[in-house]
Amino acid sequence: MAESSKNTTATVIPGMRYKDAPEAIKWLCKAFGFKEHLVVPNEDGTIAHAQLTFGNGMIMVGSVRDDELHHKPPSDLGGYNSQIPYIIVKDIDKHYNRALKAGAEIVTPLIEQDYGGKLYSCKDPEGYLWNFGSYNPWDLEN
Repeated sequence: MAESSKNTTATVIPGMRYKDAPEAIKWLCKAFGFKEHLVVPNEDGTIAHAQLTFGNGMIMVGSVRDDELHHKPPSDLGGYNSQIPYIIVKDIDKHYNRALKAGAEIVTPLIEQDYGGKLYSCKDPEGYLWNFGSYNPWDLEN
């Protein structure tokens, strides 16, 4: 996995709402290798706000709530996803096997891409679609 650099700031940070955010955080860390950066629980055990890091990237996670922003998980949208993060992974074969072992629902098995690198797509337990790949679009020599 990529190591996080304190000198690099991610300027795009996806956010997701989960029905069971505490369990989602545990699963995302176990299955995909995210690390807890900050977790702010509510008094009722739901998650007000959480930040999970992966390399130099970050996602924000929180519990579903009824507010003016109308954030909904895929399960409330007929299984449709409104965002599909792509996460660059150094050892894609190892990452794929880790996700399989944790019970990720594989949508696209690990495949070679025409533009370089390997990719797989999977869903987490609440239906969010994730793409993981070894192709790094920032690497001009790739």
